[in-house]
Amino acid sequence: MMDHIIFNEANEADIPDLILLLSALFSIEKDFNPDATKQQKGLTLVIQNSLSATIQVARNADGKVIGMVSAQLVISTAQGAASAWIEDMVIDAGYRGNGVGKQLLGNALVWAKNKGATRAQLLVDVTNADAIAYYQHLNWESTQLQARRVFL
Repeated sequence: MMDHIIFNEANEADIPDLILLLSALFSIEKDFNPDATKQQKGLTLVIQNSLSATIQVARNADGKVIGMVSAQLVISTAQGAASAWIEDMVIDAGYRGNGVGKQLLGNALVWAKNKGATRAQLLVDVTNADAIAYYQHLNWESTQLQARRVFL
């Protein structure tokens, strides 16, 4: 199946496909709700901010986006360098288990390293056992940190 998958960076024409993928992801995660208007705004901002952010995508033979992962750079005082926040990793259910996610994540990490990042981190929903197992399988380490947020 991977023979017919094309990997590259998202563009604004991909936003409708990306919104569908995010809707599936946000339906699983308890902290987020699908909202096409907000997702369109956010995706546009990421795509237009290509110096410090990327959305890596996988496309099927028809050109439809069937997977995505985004990465954004922040400055880490602990690292003394850029660090990449990995977000919005989701693969269409029909394409899971074939290495698409691993390749997408790898592409995002290469992008981050090329931008000077020395570490990457992500958040995972504590109730999403499949995601936790997936990242453990890929040797992502757990930390003692716990996320907090406030809306402004």
